[in-house]
Amino acid sequence: MSGKLFIVGLGPGGQEHMTLRARQALQESEVVVGYKTYLRHIQELVKDKEVLASGMTKEMDRAWTAIQAARQGRVTALVSGGDPGIYAMAPVVFELLHDKGIVPGPDGLAVEVVPGVPAVAAAGAFLGAPLSHDFACISLSDRLTPWEVIEKRLLAAAGADFVIALYNPKSKGRDWQLGRALEIIAGHRAAQTPVGVVRAAMRADQSVRLCTLATAASAPVDMATILIIGNSNSFTFQDVMVTPRGYLAKYGSPGGEEVGDE
Repeated sequence: MSGKLFIVGLGPGGQEHMTLRARQALQESEVVVGYKTYLRHIQELVKDKEVLASGMTKEMDRAWTAIQAARQGRVTALVSGGDPGIYAMAPVVFELLHDKGIVPGPDGLAVEVVPGVPAVAAAGAFLGAPLSHDFACISLSDRLTPWEVIEKRLLAAAGADFVIALYNPKSKGRDWQLGRALEIIAGHRAAQTPVGVVRAAMRADQSVRLCTLATAASAPVDMATILIIGNSNSFTFQDVMVTPRGYLAKYGSPGGEEVGDE
């Protein structure tokens, strides 16, 4: 007997940034499984559900718990912050289904991935428009990915002039990786390249600051922080960071020259 498994992206912060489908999935579910911090953000929405919370590094346990509940005929939601397919729970579920020989889809376990606003998009919104051209997201956590591989990705992205969004820049047990990453990028970018540092975007304790590649290493960061490092065309004005797509350069400014307030 099979129920259904929703893999739900909660978005970056409060309930106002959740999608309508995410809310519907939670309403339809009998069981809600997730990381305890994310579950606190939605406690009012799941107060009448069976809630199964766990801590950091328990991703495999959470995924398997949710799969088992759904296979028992229960409608189950496994929640993630941001989008469930970006450094989150969707791939863990599908890896386990593949490993266990459990078929997802109409002929097996019904699975629906419910997208959410990713943290990098929330950070970009606070900064203005830093992600308007090609960009790469790279996690600096070497808990699952060897650091040598991360360095290769940093070198490739920096050398190709991608805007670079850094996830998981620093934790209590990882305090040197961000400095090394900035060194690698600095080999391909000017010291004055703009950098946006956004912590806990869309949450009550959020913070946003602009700095440069030369000063980014001294910015206060933690696991809730995303750094967005501009490409060779990125610029700032006032409190806004912009990576132009190229429209102005190709088509010129409409309506003639603009003048500011006298």
